[in-house]
Amino acid sequence: MNPFSPRVVSLALLAVLASAVLPAANPPVAKEYFVYFGTYTGPKSKGIYRSRLDVATGKLSAAVVAAECADPSFVALHPNGRGLYAIDERSSPAKSPGRGVSAYALDVRTGSLTFLNEQGVGGPGPAHLVVDRDGKCVLVANYGGGSVAALPLSADGRLGPAATFIQHTGSSVNPTRQKEPHAHGFALSPDNRFALCADLGLDKVLVYKLDPAKASLIPNQPESAALPPGSGPRHLTFHPNGKFVYVISEMLCTMTVFRYDVTRGAMTSVQTISTLPPGETVQKGTSTAEVVAHPGGKFLFGSNRGHNTIVVYAVDPATGRLTYVENQPTQGKTPRHFAVDPSGTWLLAENQQSDNVTVFRIDGATGRLSSTGQSVDVPSAVSAVFVPVK
Repeated sequence: MNPFSPRVVSLALLAVLASAVLPAANPPVAKEYFVYFGTYTGPKSKGIYRSRLDVATGKLSAAVVAAECADPSFVALHPNGRGLYAIDERSSPAKSPGRGVSAYALDVRTGSLTFLNEQGVGGPGPAHLVVDRDGKCVLVANYGGGSVAALPLSADGRLGPAATFIQHTGSSVNPTRQKEPHAHGFALSPDNRFALCADLGLDKVLVYKLDPAKASLIPNQPESAALPPGSGPRHLTFHPNGKFVYVISEMLCTMTVFRYDVTRGAMTSVQTISTLPPGETVQKGTSTAEVVAHPGGKFLFGSNRGHNTIVVYAVDPATGRLTYVENQPTQGKTPRHFAVDPSGTWLLAENQQSDNVTVFRIDGATGRLSSTGQSVDVPSAVSAVFVPVK
């Protein structure tokens, strides 16, 4: 067949157009991954730690220091797998204008990290970051200052000065926690056109139009989606099909499902459900932290600090609605974060206050979690990302 015939060209054009609106296919699953952990530094932790995960067995190796740095609580990867970015949660423009987010070159053969540079993020208390899907910019949510920033990336992975800085304004119903904005977490739409930011202080998810090449964020129309008053939205994630957004709320221990309009970036609330077992109410000292969608799209997971469990839901693929499955104890204290490996087989729970990471097998039919009995020492673990071992 002539590759330049009208039929072949039209089919190729349709493929290109489809790829512009549909999420990219999941990359092939590797046999082994480096796992990088962000931590809070102090008497025990020295910075970013690294382990290796065997996908066939779920064995997680002992953690070693990958880079010494201050409070790299959240880490994120460049889409090419050769760059890692970490925030310094103690950053303050008045005290440390050069620190806010740091860039590292990542050797995919050895797992070593080499410091590249650092940049300020415009506001105090950075809490979360993501790298856009094209690897052109880093987005940072500043909890302490209630603001967001976008920093450009050069071809070698270095950070440029913030090209966009936006200060959130407003408040919500809780006078202690919500008298001012607190930007807490970013999620990128599968087509890389929109960036969604959960703001705990406003009880809103703010939606921005994203131009990665310019590191530009522009408020969308509509600008936001509201959650029930006093919820305290913390983190959020897209369903793998790109049609739904899941927002975990810290203060009320709830998960809210939104239907997502891929053309307009608009969100419509569908359901709000508790992250605790049926009949249980939120107790003092209990709050949520992380939300992760299973790569296969059949399940959703969320973490409860204080309650020290991972909640598991089954997902209705047609509506995005959730059905409660179970709460699984994390065998540690304060699961600030957890991560599901790219194969969808293993869940790693990072227990911040017990300084350990525990490994669970995910049942592919039900989503239920079963302990592997593994517990690896990682001091003050806060986040984790996976990089294929080459």
